[in-house]
Amino acid sequence: MDSFQPGQMLSLAAELGSNNLELVDPAASATRVDVGPHPEAATEGSASPSSREPESEPPRASMSECKVLLTQADALASGGRLQEALEVYRQVSERQQLVAEQLEQLVSCLAENVPQREALASPDGGSATGCAVAAEEAGSAAATEVWDGFKCRKCHGFLSNPVSLSCGHTFCKLCLERGRAADRRCALCGVKFSALMVATGRGCGTRRAGQQAPPPLRVNVVLSGLLDKLFPGPARASQLRHEGNRLYRERQMEAALLKYNEAVRLAPNDHLLYSNRSQIYFTLESHEDALHDAEIACKLCPKGFKAHFRKAQALATLGKVDEALREFLYCVSLNGKNKRARSEAQRENLELPHCSSQEEAAAREDCSSLLKPTKIKVDGQQDNMNDQTASPESVSPKTGKCQEKKRKHCQIEPEGPEVPNKASEQDPPTDQGAKPALSIPFTAFDASDLECSLCMRLFYEPVTTPCGHTFCLKCFERCLDHNAKCPLCKDGLSQCLASRKYSKNIIMEELIAKFLPEELNERRRLHEEEMEELSNLNKNVPIFVCTMAYPTVPCPLHIFEPCYRLMIRRCIETGTRQFGMCLGDSVKGFVEYGCILEIRNVQFFADGRSVVDSIGKRRFKVLHQGQRDGYNTADIEYIEDQKVHGEDFAELIGLHNCVYEQASLWFHSLKSSLKNRILNHFGPMPEKDADPQINPDGPAWCWWILAVLPLESRAQLPFLAMRSLKDRLNGIRRVLAFISRNQN
Repeated sequence: MDSFQPGQMLSLAAELGSNNLELVDPAASATRVDVGPHPEAATEGSASPSSREPESEPPRASMSECKVLLTQADALASGGRLQEALEVYRQVSERQQLVAEQLEQLVSCLAENVPQREALASPDGGSATGCAVAAEEAGSAAATEVWDGFKCRKCHGFLSNPVSLSCGHTFCKLCLERGRAADRRCALCGVKFSALMVATGRGCGTRRAGQQAPPPLRVNVVLSGLLDKLFPGPARASQLRHEGNRLYRERQMEAALLKYNEAVRLAPNDHLLYSNRSQIYFTLESHEDALHDAEIACKLCPKGFKAHFRKAQALATLGKVDEALREFLYCVSLNGKNKRARSEAQRENLELPHCSSQEEAAAREDCSSLLKPTKIKVDGQQDNMNDQTASPESVSPKTGKCQEKKRKHCQIEPEGPEVPNKASEQDPPTDQGAKPALSIPFTAFDASDLECSLCMRLFYEPVTTPCGHTFCLKCFERCLDHNAKCPLCKDGLSQCLASRKYSKNIIMEELIAKFLPEELNERRRLHEEEMEELSNLNKNVPIFVCTMAYPTVPCPLHIFEPCYRLMIRRCIETGTRQFGMCLGDSVKGFVEYGCILEIRNVQFFADGRSVVDSIGKRRFKVLHQGQRDGYNTADIEYIEDQKVHGEDFAELIGLHNCVYEQASLWFHSLKSSLKNRILNHFGPMPEKDADPQINPDGPAWCWWILAVLPLESRAQLPFLAMRSLKDRLNGIRRVLAFISRNQN
């Protein structure tokens, strides 16, 4: 194994340890010993290091003294005084054998302060040259860089057989199938999804007896075709990557390597391919090739955690301890919670040198010789390939085979080729910080690739069905109004109709916004014009031809016809939540007077039906009738009562009070069962107003009593058209008198 050069470690420590903080532990400061080769040198009057005779073996120190020294070393490291901390760690190593866990604080401080420019650059000229050659090889291939949005957020590679979930996120089909059937949750938003195939194989869930198998995953037809058209190379390379991963899991290393070789040829700028192939080379014990691929991956993705980890483990196996330490420390700085990276960094720190008495004296004259390239001995423990926090073992500096054997099993879970992972922490995304250049072959790309097959226009608010077809949200909802089946493949979509929770396809929305901004702006303009036209409550107002409705009176409706499903949904989408209600007419279609209803609440059912809770708002007169998408519309004008003053107002007040008392007596004379039915449907009778002309449509109790009186609709219609409150009150009085006589 190559020895660690003193100047290199000193340079690293000098740059990191520029802080002048004092120790915070008074106990450590009180018991601080001189930085001599042995603890005996800390007493006054002792001989200088240069005059002392070297001892064959330093005396063993007490456990309490070593504990104090470790506390002091950790405090020095925390304060940024790394040179002094390293010296105290050296003193501890002379008194007892150090284990990796005791260097936790040192690794944390190194990782927090290590300059990224040094971690990215190679410490020696040899590796730097190798990295430059690797970068030149990667950049020489003429390949199209891929938009970051085309990457799977689960494996971080190019999408292969993309499947869009109900939450709107898209992943590779194989990435979803490899998940456990019981954990049907999106990797990004955590939302459960039902369209997950019951997978088979290691680590996959199995169905219980009698449990129905979930529907299979279906590829997004539009997106898959688009990717194959625009990026045939990366698309095929992604498929080869998944095939290689499967072979790797089956321990067919040579076959997996062939798949990755072909994938790299098709997509030479994909850092994930080099990183995964590096893992395959490492498993095959071809460590030089593993290092070569890892360096390319690090160059293509400078902040890729796994690429740097694989580079570090290859360097360590090849005996380049100083370079491996830098890489492990950089891995810890990228992801401080990863136990494997911290463990390996602590392991490499145990390889750091300590100095003898003669070298320490020389170090005071020349700081570049502070550290001596000799090893700290550690306890040997057996490795476990599935234990990510395995303790280090004793390794001879001259035994390359032992070092290789130790490193072969110190593998982190790969991005592509995977091994069992029992660690609880999650590795950061490999593409963090990687921003590939945006280059889409526009000659092969046009808006027709992203057209809705229903409206034949550019997708607007695209949603993808479980069967893999994509439509505009509004087009899709209109289809479900008529039939709960996919308009293209006729697969059942009753689950979509039941939930009515449609999430837009995120990747397709971003794709359109990124590459078709002008077409999207035009499509958005048309949509906004349509919404503005639909929200006009004077022209082309939607008309529900059904029953009589009055202002202030509740009007519950059962909606089941497709045209009225569309009408109600549009009223909600525009924000007006209003539509007109008119009686039907055999000649004209509907009568010329009606009432505007406002939607208060809608309850949807799994079969598409709904119950609408609405209430009357204003009266109107129809000026012109029309139709839109199967339902009636009308141009209307609103009508109000004409106000009176003076003696006419006084007469109106007297009439109003008299008719109110008459109506109240009639209602209370009804049987209890009938009164309860009226109260359940229409609510209690409103109180009379002090000023009956305060509302443009007159007192609310007048409309309530008209709604509950046993009159035919044709007899009720004239009251709705009246613009005189006096005439309406007189009409109600005559009806009440007629009904009372019949009851007697």
